[in-house]
Amino acid sequence: MSVVTSPEAVAPPDAVAPRRRRRWGRALLPVYSWLVIAYLVFPIVIMIIYSFNKTFGSMQLVSFSWNGFTDQWFKQWSDIPGLTQSFWLSIRLGITSTLISTVLGTMLAMALVRYRPPRFRGKAAFEQVIFLNIAAPEIVLGASLLGMFVSLNIGRGFLTLVLSHVMFSIAYVAVTVRARLAGFDRSLEEAAYDLGANPWTTFTRVTLPLIMPGVLAGALMAFALSIDDFVTSNFLSGSSAPFPVWVYGVTRVGIPPQVFVFGTAIFAVGIGLALTSIVLARKKV
Repeated sequence: MSVVTSPEAVAPPDAVAPRRRRRWGRALLPVYSWLVIAYLVFPIVIMIIYSFNKTFGSMQLVSFSWNGFTDQWFKQWSDIPGLTQSFWLSIRLGITSTLISTVLGTMLAMALVRYRPPRFRGKAAFEQVIFLNIAAPEIVLGASLLGMFVSLNIGRGFLTLVLSHVMFSIAYVAVTVRARLAGFDRSLEEAAYDLGANPWTTFTRVTLPLIMPGVLAGALMAFALSIDDFVTSNFLSGSSAPFPVWVYGVTRVGIPPQVFVFGTAIFAVGIGLALTSIVLARKKV
């Protein structure tokens, strides 16, 4: 008659404790990760839920007591004066600043990776300026830019907003594209030159397609920073208030439910773009 023993019974006591710790470690990391995800997603879920909540009273303001389900606010998304204009202003501002900062940031990243002193004098100082731009508080950037534009007698508006958003977005694009260029195989470009391609053809046919994931990542980051920016925009918006500045101003009276509708739409578009990128990446593989 054979007796079945468990591995813990056969193993010495000193070996059982590390195995149990490894099991706890394997379970702890997924639980911790899901808790962090839930913490980040919870405010967005609340926003989506209360965009379908009914409100009562003469003023249509968000009520955080559940009054029943309604899709009224999605049908009346453009009924709040100034809200729609500020939203489309933010979209135009984000697209314009993203295009400019992506082009300039990509060119800067290529220069930082491929050129060294003495051909690129002041490279180390240039790199420090980039990281200082990322590390500097937004209130410092906003106040300094406001002082500069006032001293140059430039009126606050769409132009000052574009210039300021391009300024703080270039650094993020440059850092992202630079990371992609770090492992770039220059022999592919040399092969294109040997086959008779000029520098522009080599860049558009060889270099750009290979670094495109980094360029797109930098562009998406620049667009997200532009849409999300409040501090700098609050200094430089003037009479043209972007979406975050408009929402901050209206909170003194009360938030209309249409703000949650726009927030839900922005979140849905972001999720759609993320899923699209995942599908395209799997198709390439």
